[in-house]
Amino acid sequence: MEIIVDEFPDREITVNGEKYLYFGGTSYLGIATNKEFQEIVYESLKKWGTFYGSSRNANVKLAIYEKFENYFSDYLGAETALTVSSGTLAGKMVIDYLAKSKVSFFHYPKTHPAILAPNSMPLFINDKLHPQLQNTVFEDIVITVDAILPLETTPTSFDFLDEISSQKKITLVLDESHSLGIIGKLGEGIFATIQSKKVYRKIMISSLGKALGLSGGIIASDKEFIDNICSEPVFVSSSGANPAYLEAYINGLLLYEKQRKLLIQNLNFLAKIVVPKQAFQFNKAYPVIYSNSDEIYKALLMKKMIIARFKYPTYENYMNRIVITANHTKADLEKLASVLNSIGN
Repeated sequence: MEIIVDEFPDREITVNGEKYLYFGGTSYLGIATNKEFQEIVYESLKKWGTFYGSSRNANVKLAIYEKFENYFSDYLGAETALTVSSGTLAGKMVIDYLAKSKVSFFHYPKTHPAILAPNSMPLFINDKLHPQLQNTVFEDIVITVDAILPLETTPTSFDFLDEISSQKKITLVLDESHSLGIIGKLGEGIFATIQSKKVYRKIMISSLGKALGLSGGIIASDKEFIDNICSEPVFVSSSGANPAYLEAYINGLLLYEKQRKLLIQNLNFLAKIVVPKQAFQFNKAYPVIYSNSDEIYKALLMKKMIIARFKYPTYENYMNRIVITANHTKADLEKLASVLNSIGN
């Protein structure tokens, strides 16, 4: 069932003149429709314009880029950070740059296509680490992984790093698009928590358009790597992220924290009233309920609740994705729980 709407889908959407509760999308903090944030964006637009279509390497530079990137690198626990126009571009730039060297790529199961190299090998074969990672041949390897995989509600475990041969020089590329703004004490994600001595270099890429509701993407790593990315032809010839949104983020930090607390309250409330079942995955520390059950999708639709349902590129079946945001009310969550609780195991 394809649904066309004429405005941004917040907690409610109108379909054929009828209102439905909406539990989909990626606006976890509800920032995209937040009136206070929209006012902050408006003031930033007056200062920076609707877009600045010039190379970041041109002689005239906008101060907001350095201000945002300095703040964000500290926030993430990285040496430095770099904004680009989208999360997908961030992933492509990183993978394309790394592919110029003689490296072997490996990917965690069901890794996002944005960080999946064409010649990448599976990290695991029959649930065991790829044998090439355990031999004694010295080589540079790149491992790509999502901080939280689709259909999962907890951060990815990196225990597998301990099993990799010490002869491997590991670059770890981490996609935090669905953890940034949500996971961590301040929503900083998991980048700083990965402390394995086996890892030579950590690189984080992320969309800024999910929880943070911003147009753009980000790359974070050590200064040497980011300096190299800044010299790449794709970066030099591309426009930067929208400067107005970057300033809006800096000016809206208190609002982001307020929205994150509202989201946490909603998740804790739902955890108290929903009955855990095998038909779906729910973790109160993460704002997405996953299910492969068509019954759940149909039951919610019958009660005028619409969730996200689509075929994900790295999965065989349809994904049913129930998204909780900071904007949902307790009444919304009670209606959701009543249907989930009525579903069989």
